[in-house]
Amino acid sequence: MKAKAGDWLVVKGPVLDHGGKRGLIVEVRHEDGTPPYVVRWLDNDHEALVFPGPDAHVVPAEDAARLRAG
Repeated sequence: MKAKAGDWLVVKGPVLDHGGKRGLIVEVRHEDGTPPYVVRWLDNDHEALVFPGPDAHVVPAEDAARLRAG
């Protein structure tokens, strides 16, 4: 998994009707884009150092912008 600041971290929920969590990656600690990441979670605006598990994936900022646009 690799990311850059401005990308989104999406963690799948444990059950189908639970939406999981989404957060903005505000800092990447390694130059090669590997975890951990500092993430600002959308649901509560809390920032945390995150070591993503297998239930998480990164959505590049460019892809997120295209989805919002339409």
